[in-house]
Amino acid sequence: MKYLIIPEQKENKQLPFYFAVEEYVARTYTDDDYFFAWQVEPTVMLGRNQLIDNEVDIDYCHKNGVHIFRRKSGGGCVYADAGCIQFSYISFADNVNLAFGEYMNKVAQLLQSIGIDARLSGRNDILVEERKVSGSAFYRLQGRSVLHNTVLFNTQLEHLSRALTPSHDKLQSKGVASVIQRVNNIGNYTELSLDAFLAYVQDYMCGSEQLVLTDKDMEKISEIEKELASDAFVYGKNPKFTEVRKKRFANVGTLEAHVELKNNVINSINLAGDYFLIGDLDRELLDLLRGVDFTREAVAERLNDVDLSAVIRGLELKHFLRLLFGRPPHVRKPDWLKINLKSTAQTSETAISLPSTT
Repeated sequence: MKYLIIPEQKENKQLPFYFAVEEYVARTYTDDDYFFAWQVEPTVMLGRNQLIDNEVDIDYCHKNGVHIFRRKSGGGCVYADAGCIQFSYISFADNVNLAFGEYMNKVAQLLQSIGIDARLSGRNDILVEERKVSGSAFYRLQGRSVLHNTVLFNTQLEHLSRALTPSHDKLQSKGVASVIQRVNNIGNYTELSLDAFLAYVQDYMCGSEQLVLTDKDMEKISEIEKELASDAFVYGKNPKFTEVRKKRFANVGTLEAHVELKNNVINSINLAGDYFLIGDLDRELLDLLRGVDFTREAVAERLNDVDLSAVIRGLELKHFLRLLFGRPPHVRKPDWLKINLKSTAQTSETAISLPSTT
């Protein structure tokens, strides 16, 4: 694995630049795995399919100079600043789930190697003393996997707490009442300075192996950066919908379906949330539902042969049906299976009605 060296820039770069570096390298340099660490000004980064109003205090961010951007990977909303280190890992591993698990385990081992008792938890977190110090996400490009994670070193946790507005249900699922109760800085557990830690990370992950990006690379990266920084990508468009369904599933995340119906037929459907996207959401799931009756039976039949876990990590058909239609209806038992709770006079045993054989 090679460490990416980015030429010195005339001005501080914002989040879209570094995500553009990831994407460009993933598409251009396919001979090896690549890794680099970076930092940004105070910034909120949304997951690819999250709705801003659900996740971010926009007024607080604007008043306090906190930028808002979006990334192409799934997962939840993240706050970053100069005290929050970002790791980017570009891999040619075919199995993104396997690569994700191996990579996060290596990050945990990195922290353990400097005496921090870090451990993996849940879908994508690393904890120290039961508090989150690192979260991660990933997405697939053709033939490449892009994985990235944050490491809270000496982040301004008050900004983090005020800028992010996760749902009460999500916090309850983590066993905490507020964001700030759930997170911590690893700087509290090591005597290394931030700069010394960054130097250690480069040596631990890549040794002396490195790739220095060129001026030509920078020009191509700038083109991708413009797209990722655009309002169209960050804020998107408010979808039209006639039905909204929202539910959180363990090991999947929060799913929020926005469905536009015409005569109870699905005209369009969008799926927001902090889930991890593995496949092509539109082609492999949402496009299949357009024109389908908005009933449990019709949707189940249309998706019966689709492996939803290959599109969204951990998702099963039963989850998707529960999201759209709630619990399955209670099926009434035939009369002959019903239990008569009255005891017989002679034996005091519970009587069971059986079907007539005459």
